[in-house]
Amino acid sequence: MSTNQPDPKWISEFLASRRSTRDFLPTPVPNEILDQILTDALTAPSWSNTRPFKVAIATDEVRDRISNEFLSRWSVLSQIMRRGLKNKLRLIYSRYGLPTSNRSIVKPYVAELRPRAQRVGKELYELFGVKRGDRTARDAQWGKNYSFFGAPVELFIYIHKSLHIYAASDAGLMMENLMLSAHAHGLGTCAQGAVNIWDDVIRREFDISKDYRLLCGLAIGYPSNSPVNSFQAHRIDVSEMVVKPKKFK
Repeated sequence: MSTNQPDPKWISEFLASRRSTRDFLPTPVPNEILDQILTDALTAPSWSNTRPFKVAIATDEVRDRISNEFLSRWSVLSQIMRRGLKNKLRLIYSRYGLPTSNRSIVKPYVAELRPRAQRVGKELYELFGVKRGDRTARDAQWGKNYSFFGAPVELFIYIHKSLHIYAASDAGLMMENLMLSAHAHGLGTCAQGAVNIWDDVIRREFDISKDYRLLCGLAIGYPSNSPVNSFQAHRIDVSEMVVKPKKFK
C-alpha cells in the first residue's frame, strides 16, 4: 500500500469513534482551530459548486443572549405543551414561546421512523436518570438544548431557499466534514434540530438574508467527562438502509 494512501481500517475506526457531545466544558475554542474546521468543511462536495449555505457563529455575549432568550421561551412553551385549560388560554393570549419558524419539527415521526427515535430517547433519558412519566425532569433535560449543552460556540446553519432539498443535502455534507474535522482536533459537536424553531431570535443578532432559511444548530466545544459523552446510539444494519431490487418474471 502506498505511504500516501490512508489506512482504511483507521478511517473506519475514526468515523465510528465520533459521538454527539451533550455536555461541554466552558473552555473557549481557539479562533485558529475554528477557522480550520470551517475551512475543512468547505472541502465537501456541493451542487454545481453553489455552496448554498451560510453559517452564523455565536460566541461570548451573542451566544449568551440567544441562549437566554431560547431558555425563556422554552420555559413558557414547555408549560403550554402540557394539558389544561389554563395553558391553552395562555397560548391564545400571549403566543410567546410558540415556534416562529420550522413548525414541522414538533410534528410526530411517521410510523416507520418512530421506533428509532423512541429508542434513542428512552436510552438517553435512562442514562440521565429521568424516569418515564417525569415530565418536569424531561423538560429540564430537553431545555439543555437551549443552553447548547454548555458549548462555548453555537453555529446556526442556513440554506438558500431556491435549492430546497439540494441545499439541505449540501449543508449536510458540509456539516459532516466540519464535525469530523472538529473530532480530529479533540472537539465535540452536537447537531441540534431543537434550536431551529425561533429563527427571529438569531436574526436579531446577525444580518442574514431572507433568501436563507434556518436548517439547524451545531454546538461545538471540548467534551466534559460526563458519561453522556460516551453514549453510543444504536446504528441500523446496512440491510435496513439498502433497497432491494424488484424481481421481474
